[in-house]
Amino acid sequence: MKFIDETIIQVIAGNGGNGCVNFRREKYVPKGGPDGGDGGDGGNVWLEANNNLNTLIDLRFKKKFQAQNGQNGSSRKCSGKKGNDIKIDVPIGTRVINYQTREIIGDLIRDKQKILIAKGGWHGLGNTRFKSSTNRSPRKSTLGTIGEKRDIQLELILIADVGTLGMPNVGKSTLVTKISGAKTKIANYPFTTLNPVLGSVTIQNNKKFIIADIPGIIKGASNGSGLGIHFLKHLERCKLLLHIVDLVPQNSFHPANNINIVLNELKKYSLKLYKKPRWLVFNKIDLLSPKKLNQIISELKHQFKIDEKCYFISSINKTGIKKLCFDISKYLVK
Repeated sequence: MKFIDETIIQVIAGNGGNGCVNFRREKYVPKGGPDGGDGGDGGNVWLEANNNLNTLIDLRFKKKFQAQNGQNGSSRKCSGKKGNDIKIDVPIGTRVINYQTREIIGDLIRDKQKILIAKGGWHGLGNTRFKSSTNRSPRKSTLGTIGEKRDIQLELILIADVGTLGMPNVGKSTLVTKISGAKTKIANYPFTTLNPVLGSVTIQNNKKFIIADIPGIIKGASNGSGLGIHFLKHLERCKLLLHIVDLVPQNSFHPANNINIVLNELKKYSLKLYKKPRWLVFNKIDLLSPKKLNQIISELKHQFKIDEKCYFISSINKTGIKKLCFDISKYLVK
């Protein structure tokens, strides 16, 4: 199924039914008086998070959702029927935004969580409501109000504890596959990962965390190069970022240069995301001799703080992965 994480829909709540003006007319019942009933309320429009969905593709083709209008009131003090509500299912992690005002209406982050996004109109009052000791035969009623109409922007932001970050072909997908069993595409060419992928990592004592793999970032991504930075929003809910760095990069740059490229693009996208806790994870140590590895580590120490938040691993043969996963789990429970 195609991964769609943004769409715009129009939602229209139902109008309230009008009140009725009527007078009781029955044989042998003198002075029957007013008996016009109220109208019914218009139907509401709701969004509900559904754990069985993982894309907004269904809403890419159906753009307009309209709830039922309330019925008008009738004689014998009968109120009109309330209009039926409608419910729109969306994936967990969907952010709801008013398209016109850019106001964030809410985030759906739990299964079955609901948000009212368009309220139905209020019912009109029948003439029975206006009867009084001084007005025995009111001919007044009110109209139902118009239901809300809105254009809503939906943004799916994946819910993960940990997110991977880095340039293409640094081994992000390989790492996520090795530790979680997620079905990600792995190949020896750039941008094999075209959409975000979630994986569940289980360590000792059945502790788990969710990791997200997103497409790689290249220089100029903030200006639209490569796949751009469109998918960086899927890291917004993460508590920790793993910046995966290739120790033998295909672009022949020094690893430190590639680190700076990614960080610059991240900073241009969002300062909030840039300031998130971030660990450096240097990958592909299996391709280097111990001497060459020590030389690169020495060079990196001059530019970056190499401490307990820095790891040297090999995704392909799982070297250093167990400790990395254990430390991540330990960090997340703080």
